[in-house]
Amino acid sequence: MNQTELILIVVFMAVVTYLPRMLPLVLLRDINMPPFLKTCLQFVPYAILGALIFPGALYSTGSIPTAIAGICGSALLAYLRLNLVIVVVGGILCAYLFGYTGT
Repeated sequence: MNQTELILIVVFMAVVTYLPRMLPLVLLRDINMPPFLKTCLQFVPYAILGALIFPGALYSTGSIPTAIAGICGSALLAYLRLNLVIVVVGGILCAYLFGYTGT
């Protein structure tokens, strides 16, 4: 693959990535949505993020019970609105301590 092909691939990938983001903004900017639909659409990014992260977290430790302990610990710390680093480290510690105690 030469440099010209590489540049063309990058440009086309940028266009393909940008179009799905730009088109809804351009085509739907004058549409007034009902408040209920607006509220529902605000939760879509969180739902997608959860769907992407949860399976990986569930199988991350090799043991489902320790993974669930880590997820619950992270969820509790996130509910308390702590810093993201504290949430991640706390989840890791919960999974480790749950697995270490052998329960």
